[in-house]
Amino acid sequence: MKINNVKIFIASLLTTYFLLLTSYTFPQQENVPLDHQVYTFLKEMKVKNLPVNIHDDSPNMSRAEIRKNLERIDSLSNELSTTENKLLKKFQNEFYDDLADSINTYQLFGDQAGFSKKGSDFLSDKIRYVYVYRGEGANYFLNVMGRILYGQKFKPYINNSWLYDIGFRFRGTLFEKLGYSLTVQKGGVSGSQDFAPTIEPRLKYNFKYVENIENISNYDFTEGYLRYCTEPVKDMSLAFQIGREKIKFGYGYESKLVLSGDHPLLDFFRINFNYGIFSFTSLHASTVGEYNVNRTDNFTKFIALNRFKLHFKDLFDFGLGENVIYSGRGIDLAYLNPFAFYKFEEMSLQDRDNGALWLDLQTNCFKNIEFQVTYFLDDNPLGNLQDFSNYINKTGYQIGAFWYSPFSISDLSFVFEYTRIRPYVYSHINPKNSYTSWNQILGHHIGPNSDEIFLQAAYNFSEKLRFNFDYQYIRNGQNIYDSQGHLVFNAGGDAFVTHRDIVDPIRIEFLDGERINQNIFTFNVRYEPFRNFIFDLFIRETMSKNITRDITSNSSYGYLRLMFEL
Repeated sequence: MKINNVKIFIASLLTTYFLLLTSYTFPQQENVPLDHQVYTFLKEMKVKNLPVNIHDDSPNMSRAEIRKNLERIDSLSNELSTTENKLLKKFQNEFYDDLADSINTYQLFGDQAGFSKKGSDFLSDKIRYVYVYRGEGANYFLNVMGRILYGQKFKPYINNSWLYDIGFRFRGTLFEKLGYSLTVQKGGVSGSQDFAPTIEPRLKYNFKYVENIENISNYDFTEGYLRYCTEPVKDMSLAFQIGREKIKFGYGYESKLVLSGDHPLLDFFRINFNYGIFSFTSLHASTVGEYNVNRTDNFTKFIALNRFKLHFKDLFDFGLGENVIYSGRGIDLAYLNPFAFYKFEEMSLQDRDNGALWLDLQTNCFKNIEFQVTYFLDDNPLGNLQDFSNYINKTGYQIGAFWYSPFSISDLSFVFEYTRIRPYVYSHINPKNSYTSWNQILGHHIGPNSDEIFLQAAYNFSEKLRFNFDYQYIRNGQNIYDSQGHLVFNAGGDAFVTHRDIVDPIRIEFLDGERINQNIFTFNVRYEPFRNFIFDLFIRETMSKNITRDITSNSSYGYLRLMFEL
């Protein structure tokens, strides 16, 4: 009898152990923020021609996807440099959730997860959480985040700006399928209020900061979503997501023609489907128009987007996408349909909305070098492609190359990219349907009637230290205004200013208007002495010349940022 009791007790312990173990091994379905450095690492490994399955056209990836890619890289770790292997190990510790234990993970409160609680591990390379729960069918992780940012404008010299914020991220997965995340940050600004948006561009479209009616300049950011992912059959994935987070869309190394991510967060519903060589994304999002002090003048606008892509292994990826921006009504059921050609639907709805098409291609057949190209057609240019001076020909294109380990120098990368955007691109006959949100362009930051040469050199000195040097040569043809602020000549250089029938010329040459040339040099060093305590030094010099008025001006600024996450 006693022996039977012992057997039952041991069996119960083993059963409990394996239940707990398996409850920790299911994939995490919440997405990894786009600013995480793991995306840079995976991109470099992809260009190195390792079997990495990333999607630059819609780059957001779940922790489960990143885990799979790290496993593929690990299988070829003998091909990695010393620094690349250290980076791999660093990310394995973070994304192999089932292997998290007291050796590699620290938590401040609670002990259910079995992680270290030693005070000496607070400033270490261990993964850190404030609180963790891991149970059968559910888990959640709580982190506290903060920033201190000091910025200074050197030329012309003005007072400095300080930014401080703190917040939390609460994320996890339920029942192996449903990922969730909530992020909240609250901060304040001291010093120059005008300079602060230069070092933190999100302040340009933050309501609390722009409204500025409180005694202390402050701001807030929030993200949150639910994401359901399933794999009905082998090599097929289907994901549904609703909420808001930073997203990008389309190709582009420095910025993107479709959705750059350098704009207010969009609230969206998204479907992702992948099977074999075929990928499909459908997105319906909402945002707002330009800010008005009179709140009754503010309005909501919607963005509907469909894209399919064909992936030819060891050759290239080819994609075709379309989107429509509309306003002045609620959600239009026509654009909720993912199986429709939006341009024809837009015509059937009496041609009120702003539609666009784009085609793109990215190679994956060369070792250590990648090429990509995007051709963007705004509104309805198909009947005017041969007439490059007609204002209706609102097109843009971008070509680029990414060279990793040039001349067999490990951990070094070079990027080249050229972008050209014709006049009136992103604008629309109805200004409320312009390709914008708040006061920001949703697409490439240089805007219409502009082009840019972008060069970048980046080097990983170690897994803790990364260096970047960027050069941009930008040419703009800007609209011309008189001393009273009246528009004298519309060069199609402003996404918020449409072409005016009768008043503005039908034909407009590229870079017409007030010509501005800029040479921009950017130096950035990122140092992470221990995990998720990051020092970021940024310096930028801009040399501008107004060719039309023969005026030259120089400006420069820099900032030092400390970011931490516990």
